[in-house]
Amino acid sequence: MTHEAVGPTLPSHAGEVAWLDGRLVPRAALVLPVGDAGFVLGATVTEQMRTFRGRLFLPEWHAERFAQSLAIAGIRPSSAVATIFAAAAEVAAHNHALGDPGGDLGVVVFATPGDLPAQHGGRGSPARVAIHSFPLAFSLWADAYAHGVALRSVPVVQVPGESWPLALKCRSRMHYHLADRAAAAAEAGARAILRHADGRVSETSTANIAIVRDGAILTPPPDDALQGVSLRYARDLAAALGIPWHGRTLLLGDLAAATEILLTSTPNCLLPATRLDGRPVGSGSPGPVLRRMLAAWSERVGIDIAGQAQRSSRTARLSEGLPSP
Repeated sequence: MTHEAVGPTLPSHAGEVAWLDGRLVPRAALVLPVGDAGFVLGATVTEQMRTFRGRLFLPEWHAERFAQSLAIAGIRPSSAVATIFAAAAEVAAHNHALGDPGGDLGVVVFATPGDLPAQHGGRGSPARVAIHSFPLAFSLWADAYAHGVALRSVPVVQVPGESWPLALKCRSRMHYHLADRAAAAAEAGARAILRHADGRVSETSTANIAIVRDGAILTPPPDDALQGVSLRYARDLAAALGIPWHGRTLLLGDLAAATEILLTSTPNCLLPATRLDGRPVGSGSPGPVLRRMLAAWSERVGIDIAGQAQRSSRTARLSEGLPSP
């Protein structure tokens, strides 16, 4: 059976919606069996997008990577990838209209192999695909545009390519969880740097890493890190701004010697890392390359990215009765 229709469009007064296996459903009705292989084995491939003014940002790039992950994992959904991402756009538009017009959403698409036979009487099921959205938690990173974030090297290493290829965007992320626990234990609020067993820098649990050295941007190559959609967009921005960009294996010493460290990820686009293992990165403040790149990104999407995060964070604090920082 093939689901090529997005499903009936819900009226504008309907509540928050999600999408499950070819149909729009109320958000509260988005449920999967606990015996689904995505839960039991962590065998889930996923993409997280964000919106700007309620419209998905770079959905074609995310769809391309999602299709690649499905192929690597051998998951064959009953809906075409184009249909799935059309549904994601509909979910985003509908749910954004229900919330803060000045805010935006994170939108998650994920697929699992379906029921694990060992927990369903020996019977499996077709693959499952779901889509849901949530308001972006701007308060978690709003201050970082001005002050940066702290990074910590940790003993937890990146999963080797012999286990699964870095190009697979999946939810088997226990190593991320343990790495960030180790980073936070060393420094409150710090994020972990994941490295390979041989010392090559890979990524953080939530972002790709790039450094600035001698006016150029250097970032781990595809053999060292998952190539994020936001990283790809940043590379295009750098080219438009005339900033050299090179893929190159990086070691921890390269990060320590960098004049700037940049973090790219879908929700916050581009953040500066201003501390590494307790020491300042460069001047210890967001640098000129970060500022140029963020300004160009904001101009392209028509939103002051940092300003939106700061305004939304203040609004959230006031609504909770907390003082504005």
